[in-house]
Amino acid sequence: MQQRRRISAAQARRTAIAAGGLHGALPGERRRTGPAAMARVVERLGLLQLDSVNVFERSHYLPLLARLGPYDRGVLDRLLHHDRGRGLGRYTEYVAHEAAVIPVADWPLWAWKRRAPMRPGDEAWAAAHATLIDEVLAEFAERGPLRPSEMEHEAHERLPGGWWNKSDAYWATAVLFRRGELVTVGRTRFERRYAAAEAVLPEAARAEVPREDAHRELVLRAARAQGVATLDDLADHHRLKVAATKAAVAELVDAGELEPVEVEGWGRPAWLAAGARMPRAVRTTALLSPFDPIVWHRPRASRMFGFDYRIGIYTPAEQRVHGYYVLPVLVDDALVGRVDLKSDRRAGVLRVQVATIEPEHAARADELAERLAPALAEAAAWQGLGAVEVAGAGTWAREVAAAVRGVGVS
Repeated sequence: MQQRRRISAAQARRTAIAAGGLHGALPGERRRTGPAAMARVVERLGLLQLDSVNVFERSHYLPLLARLGPYDRGVLDRLLHHDRGRGLGRYTEYVAHEAAVIPVADWPLWAWKRRAPMRPGDEAWAAAHATLIDEVLAEFAERGPLRPSEMEHEAHERLPGGWWNKSDAYWATAVLFRRGELVTVGRTRFERRYAAAEAVLPEAARAEVPREDAHRELVLRAARAQGVATLDDLADHHRLKVAATKAAVAELVDAGELEPVEVEGWGRPAWLAAGARMPRAVRTTALLSPFDPIVWHRPRASRMFGFDYRIGIYTPAEQRVHGYYVLPVLVDDALVGRVDLKSDRRAGVLRVQVATIEPEHAARADELAERLAPALAEAAAWQGLGAVEVAGAGTWAREVAAAVRGVGVS
């Protein structure tokens, strides 16, 4: 049996940060923010997870802010065909973790998932509404790219109520998206714009990669994006089954793409991606999206950084400890705290509603606040806001407020 190389917990953190493209991401020192740099971030991460909450900013914009610094979101929108698209560009969307932006070139890797059964309830609904689903697909094929709200099918009646009170025609588009028969070609005010896949997918994207080959490629990409990872880390990146991931890992070890390692304190096998950088030190300060790959698998964040994390938006208000839209704060190779941010666009202020420092870093609260303040100022300017204001809530609020006062927003 191959003996595993042992690496320290600090080496593992630095490897993960470098693999995730966060090494050297310092406020005021990042310069390359054009479409080529944006495309490189998406390529490195493999996908950008989507989420509709925009109390600070929608999630898919934030991994690029953390890695590139302030950039033009309009350029990213044009690159992704968001908020304008009527035809398929370089990127589309699929359930490649949760709903996520992916390259069109990766569409063949997801054929197995498009063919897989949905949840039993969804399958039953689809079977009962098969005629409606066919009719909705025919409308998109006939009329071209549409938002679901633009459908004319008689089953698309406008219903009172919230998000879940959608028409049957709307839910038909969700089934067709899951099956890959409708493809996202853009968004308008964050509502998807769909087109019939047959009408817009290039010939190369219509190929189907066999399930086992696709799993092996997706696990390899997850390993490269994470640097060093356990089996469940690798499985979670693309939400694969653990058994399928285990089989892919064995093949990748045999091919020399993964090296079995033992990480200090992890208590379980891990694998290092071939060629992964292991810097002696990392220097970075970044505000992380709740759905950034470096923290989106909460057990990994706990194991690697000792950081127990809940975003807050899914927690009843009376049970929230750290706020509503809570972003982890990465300083060098540690998650040192968290901030609950709100872009108050009417007042022109970025509000730090709660600031909390991790107990093990409390002795460095002032120093770490000085590191955080430029990142907050940078985020405010990126949002078009003229000031940062810190509320009194949280164990780090006093130090962050003092540090922010010394940093202008420009």
